[in-house]
Amino acid sequence: MTASSCHRTDEDAPDKRWPLEVSPVKFYLLFISLCLAAFCLALDYTILATAIPRITDDFRSIEDVGWYASSYLLATCAFQLSYGKLYNLFPIKWVFLSALFWFETGSLICGVAPNSFTLIFGRTVAGVGCGGVYSGALLIVSQSVPLAKRSLFNGMIGGVSALASVAGPLLGGVFTDKITWRLCFFINLPLGLSTAVCVILFCSKTDGRNPRWDLPWRSKISEIDLFGLATFLPAIVSLLLALQWGGSRFPWSDWRIILLLCIAVVLLCGFAIIQVRNGAQATIPPTVVANRSVWSCAIFLFLISGAFFIATYYLPLWFQAIRGDTAVQSGINSIPTLLSVVSLSLGSGALVFATGYYTWACILAAILTSIGGGLLSTLSISTSTARWIGYQVLLGAGVGLGYQQPIIAVQTALPPEQIAEGTAIQVFMQNFSGAVFIAAAQNILNNRLVQEVSSRKLPVDPSRLFGEGATKLAELVDADDVETLRDAYNDSLVQVFYLASAAAGLSLVGALCIPWLNVKEEYIPMAEESNIKLDAVHERPRELEVSMVADKVAEASSSHTDCDRKGLPESRIRAESQRPRIAATSHRLHRLGSEEAIVLPSRRPVAPATTTASASM
Repeated sequence: MTASSCHRTDEDAPDKRWPLEVSPVKFYLLFISLCLAAFCLALDYTILATAIPRITDDFRSIEDVGWYASSYLLATCAFQLSYGKLYNLFPIKWVFLSALFWFETGSLICGVAPNSFTLIFGRTVAGVGCGGVYSGALLIVSQSVPLAKRSLFNGMIGGVSALASVAGPLLGGVFTDKITWRLCFFINLPLGLSTAVCVILFCSKTDGRNPRWDLPWRSKISEIDLFGLATFLPAIVSLLLALQWGGSRFPWSDWRIILLLCIAVVLLCGFAIIQVRNGAQATIPPTVVANRSVWSCAIFLFLISGAFFIATYYLPLWFQAIRGDTAVQSGINSIPTLLSVVSLSLGSGALVFATGYYTWACILAAILTSIGGGLLSTLSISTSTARWIGYQVLLGAGVGLGYQQPIIAVQTALPPEQIAEGTAIQVFMQNFSGAVFIAAAQNILNNRLVQEVSSRKLPVDPSRLFGEGATKLAELVDADDVETLRDAYNDSLVQVFYLASAAAGLSLVGALCIPWLNVKEEYIPMAEESNIKLDAVHERPRELEVSMVADKVAEASSSHTDCDRKGLPESRIRAESQRPRIAATSHRLHRLGSEEAIVLPSRRPVAPATTTASASM
């Protein structure tokens, strides 16, 4: 008689492939440090908005103003996708610490910069690190927390990022007016150091968890898409420079802008060809991009992030230019956006944890953000306080609902070995949208302002409005024309909120394409073919999946033996048909090697049951 036994090997050994929960105390200390890192990254995007005037006074560098922000964004977008590949080839802990080192080094250079060039260089170095710190923080959470609970913690990280984005101009104004603008950069040093210490001490050991981390260095280098990076980096830099300069520093018809756009298009086409040819070793593996959750979430996040960037940049400008508020007052007036984004980011995380579904949050986010952006376009000098507060709450609620859901979506839909690339794509789209939509909004504002000033026959050169700034409108014309000029500026400024509303409305297309997957259920490639979903908490998915394999092998064996039985005596056929099905299963497994482990794919952090099949007669 033939028997077969299937059992778990090394049951007490730690799982080396799938995420495990760390002890609560260590995890919460680690998580707080990751939130501090996310706070610093988001703060660096907006904190200079109110510090730049003082910086230009110290360095006498008004012509370099655009580079203080764009150099940071250029470096972040250029290196973001590269970190997705690095996190897949090297332990997450050490790649994260390396990225954090570059970010802190750049902040230190900016803080001690003696001139404008050094400041720009420091911002570029910090941007290189920024590209890996945020996605690394999300990946550390993913390796420490079960999928069903990640929405809660990702929502907190998103809330902290939103808090920093909105509070950045306020803090920048306070630091600049009360202490020094250099504190805008020095604040990153103690926060970053505390993050590094916690990651070193409390981040769970990840060596060997991903088999690719154990590859020799030569093999790792060969897997890095060097040709892809060589085309992508100059392509994204050329594109972002064209977007930054077009319509502001140079007209769109200028040969420099046309040349930059042509270079970007040619190199991006070459990059796409390289990605297809390299397959799994590409910077952006085609199998990852082809996943419905990945591309639909990328569309959604790109558009809704653009709406949020526009509101974050231009709402404080409206307060200062139209209402005459100071930088600190405009920051205070933006608190409704801050509170609604943070509260709904946390609330949506809790609701996703409770229901298991996240697609509904993306759909509702697109609708609310679009309505909020549309209402902001109705702002005028006479708009009441209650209205502009309500408009902010509506837009902030939409952003808070959907901002972190794409990260959860790709971690639900992708297998563990592709999560790093999927996360990097989402973070890249989030950052890249800022460059695209801010540039587009600025062009809308500039062009409309020229039209409004000309139509009202105001005695002021529109170029002076661009050079002097929005807070000095009263100094550019006579007292009798101040209100008319403010009306012209208001009518021009609110046009950018139409763009925010349209972007959020289009994000609904991406949201509707996001699959309705449940974070509480396990989606297995074989199970997907059979329309089977296994509960990861209450069921025993690994054992059940082994049973599924056994059934399939037994069916194949039965089909094969039916063909072999032709011409055999009826007694022998009857005897063979009475053998236990597990015997055939064991025989087929034994042909693969009696001691060969069968590790089955999973999309959830559930420890795989390593089984061996042995046969005895």
